[in-house]
Amino acid sequence: MRQNLVFDADDTLWENNVLFERAVESFIDHLAHPRLSREQVRSRLDEVEKVNCRIHGYGVDSFERSLAECLAELRDGRGVTDSDLAELRSACAPIREQRIELIDGVAETLRELSRRHELYLLTKGDRTEQTGKIEASGLSGLFTDVEIVAEKAPETYEWFVAERALDPSRTWMIGNSPGSDVWPALNAGLNAVLVPHPQTWSLEMRDLPGQREDFREIGLFHELGEHF
Repeated sequence: MRQNLVFDADDTLWENNVLFERAVESFIDHLAHPRLSREQVRSRLDEVEKVNCRIHGYGVDSFERSLAECLAELRDGRGVTDSDLAELRSACAPIREQRIELIDGVAETLRELSRRHELYLLTKGDRTEQTGKIEASGLSGLFTDVEIVAEKAPETYEWFVAERALDPSRTWMIGNSPGSDVWPALNAGLNAVLVPHPQTWSLEMRDLPGQREDFREIGLFHELGEHF
């Protein structure tokens, strides 16, 4: 039976978070905090990012803002200099370049699946950034429709399927994030497939569902062809 396969983008179709992780490591090196461990600095940065994502959304601008605010906080009142800001801009530059590196097996698997099913792309983040990535990926022609949203909540998925008159029981959200791809889709009555990525953002991690008919977990992207 023909299914509706809805794909996440970042860290599902192409590499993304690894670029942010490299910038975080550069940030921690630059801070060189005299007392806090790298893990403690990272934990505080995560808290700053949680707040800024709610206020300013996702994307490199919000991320760079978080780096600057965290730096100011952990500098114990010594302030952030123009040199510091230049260092943060340099650390974030590779993210802004939007050089797309497709994950192994993505292009050929999507082409194969498109012959049997309807493919959609549903990604969250800054619209300009995400549009640029989608265009640079060369994959847009494989999708029946592409949607960029600010957040992925159960209401997002309910709206997505209703807007396109899709049957939730034949619609699968496929992505690397338990927090954005798996749980909100299941809570909206869709099915979900987790494609794990070793660099999934820590703020997206959740416990996974137990064994159930509407959830699957695979090891590698190309294995989707064995399920659909």
